[in-house]
Amino acid sequence: MMITDTHTHLYSEAFDEDRSIIIQKAIDLGVGRFFIPAIDSTYTQRMLDLEKEFPKYVYLMTGLHPTHVKENFREELSHVEEMLSTHKFYAIGEIGIDLYWDKKYLKEQQIAFKSQIQLAKKYNLPIVIHCRDAFDEVFEILEEERGVDLKGIFHCFTGTYDQALKAISYNMMLGIGGVVTFKNGKIDTFLSDIDLKHIVLETDSPYLAPTPYRGKRNESSYIVNVLEKLADIHQIPKEQVALVTTNNSIEVFGV
Repeated sequence: MMITDTHTHLYSEAFDEDRSIIIQKAIDLGVGRFFIPAIDSTYTQRMLDLEKEFPKYVYLMTGLHPTHVKENFREELSHVEEMLSTHKFYAIGEIGIDLYWDKKYLKEQQIAFKSQIQLAKKYNLPIVIHCRDAFDEVFEILEEERGVDLKGIFHCFTGTYDQALKAISYNMMLGIGGVVTFKNGKIDTFLSDIDLKHIVLETDSPYLAPTPYRGKRNESSYIVNVLEKLADIHQIPKEQVALVTTNNSIEVFGV
């Protein structure tokens, strides 16, 4: 059984003490593919080092995370483009809009999001979207950029059923992680009505650990809990969930 974690920050400082152990633990449970989203230029070297250490398992993205869009965002976007010209990446992400913490840089976030979508199109890459308290703003830009060359993943999807259908209409997979196991997560109430062909698995580790680890550091191995929850929701064997969602990830990332 091959499981794919489409979103895990394995280069995070949270894993500095036991990174190799954590990765091997996940591999032993069948997680054979780890897709690594970017945050900003300060993490680039960590990501490259991770890929060098685990070349058979790690697939890197590049991009500027919306919460790291500040006054210097154009310099950061230049770094993203420079990386694309010098290294192999499998997506532009994570990118998007986040209005949960601060709305100060909304305009800059919108510019950065749109610019990176266009960069993804230029390099024929998928995008991985971060959206928090900003569905309307994200959908507005996706509508402007709608087309056959737009594809990707709506990471950590926590919206409504209607928002799920809208995300899918823009050629986005829904990234489902630990939230699906939360009692108040809500997405478990309608995911049975979403065809599995639109879903990929993720952890977002070290964040958003699933039940029964909620509140603790998340790990890629905990994706098994997400897998089991989806198998229960769809009333199918977990092996089938692993197969379909991994095939979906191959469709998105091209590998």
